[in-house]
Amino acid sequence: MPKARKKEQQGGKTLTATERFLKYIGVDTQADPESGVHPSSKGQLALAKLLADELISLGLSDAHVNGHGIVLATLPSNTDSHAPVIGLIAHIDTADGTSGKNIKPRIIRGYDGGDIKLNDAVTMKAARFESLSRYVGQDLIVTDGTTLLGGDDKAGIAEIMTMLEIFIGNPALKHGTVKVAFTPDEEIGQGTDLFDVAEFGADFAYTVDGGGLGELEYENFNAAGSTVTFTGVGIHPGSAKNKMVNAAAVAMEFNAMLPVCEVPEATADYEGFYHLTDMRGTVSQAQLSYIIRDHDKAKFEAKKHMLESAAAYLNEKYGKGTVLVKTKDSYFNMREKVLPHMHLIETAKKAMQQNGVTPHVHPIRGGTDGARLSYMGLPCPNLCTGGHSAHGIYEYIPVQSLGKMPEILRDIVCLYTQG
Repeated sequence: MPKARKKEQQGGKTLTATERFLKYIGVDTQADPESGVHPSSKGQLALAKLLADELISLGLSDAHVNGHGIVLATLPSNTDSHAPVIGLIAHIDTADGTSGKNIKPRIIRGYDGGDIKLNDAVTMKAARFESLSRYVGQDLIVTDGTTLLGGDDKAGIAEIMTMLEIFIGNPALKHGTVKVAFTPDEEIGQGTDLFDVAEFGADFAYTVDGGGLGELEYENFNAAGSTVTFTGVGIHPGSAKNKMVNAAAVAMEFNAMLPVCEVPEATADYEGFYHLTDMRGTVSQAQLSYIIRDHDKAKFEAKKHMLESAAAYLNEKYGKGTVLVKTKDSYFNMREKVLPHMHLIETAKKAMQQNGVTPHVHPIRGGTDGARLSYMGLPCPNLCTGGHSAHGIYEYIPVQSLGKMPEILRDIVCLYTQG
């Protein structure tokens, strides 16, 4: 067990997961998909350096930020048992769609089950956010209605850091080697682009990047992004008959050809979708951007083919080159890579149950770094953080969930140490 050089303290006591979380969300780490650099925003590197310094102060002397903005550290084994090397991973960045600057969190003590007024103009309705009903009597951390909260995934970071301190403060608690990584730019699909699995050195890992307490996930979407470009023929509308091709109108026609019920707002569970994320256009040029998702690989491929088929039809109708589809795969369903290692799921279930938490295994309607890492040779299912309604102003997390997750992580490590 490494000897802590100087324990992270606040007010004369070691930090709780909640105290750490509230500190970390003070650093704006919003990812920027247009930056062209890695990490994509300066705030991510600032938090990475802060975390590396904290890890060193806890006694993890090898902690550092590598050349790609990834924080890496090792908690060495303190046992002679042949325990596997376990990785724990969380991401530093927050979503690019909602501001993460000047977050002003508020803790609602003893939530009474009613609506939550975030500011004079924004109220979180209990009837709309049904998950709130699970936490009556608990303490909820909420936003001020102008930013996201940052629980995705600074809660995961705080929980991993707190777990490390549990082991460091209790040297009689036996554990194998634990590898830690905090990655940048997960939210824009670049979290593992420069991740070196061999350098990390874990036998398997967990991302701590999920939702409500008890959630456990090893299935996720197959994912791709498509950019569809429309080239029109601009001409004065007074003499346009049989000559004009309105690129913006063709774009609307293209979108109307896609299945109307296969969109995020009409799907759930294992149902996939096309999601129009951006649109712009004039008579001469237009562009639509989509993300494509499906758990089933065959249906995923069929969705990509649907875009090509729609483009082919419109090119036949309006002329070759009118519509161009460019699609790039983002990640794939980790299920097939985790199935040979189901001990990962069973061990996590047992750790949750030991801490009075009922595990809920369900598919992710999204993706994590773990999905890509699983295809890079590191089986990596996803654990909950306790947060809800990520990526927007209605994000919240119960204090009690933040406190419970370090104990669950501790017990996962201990269970593998016991063999």
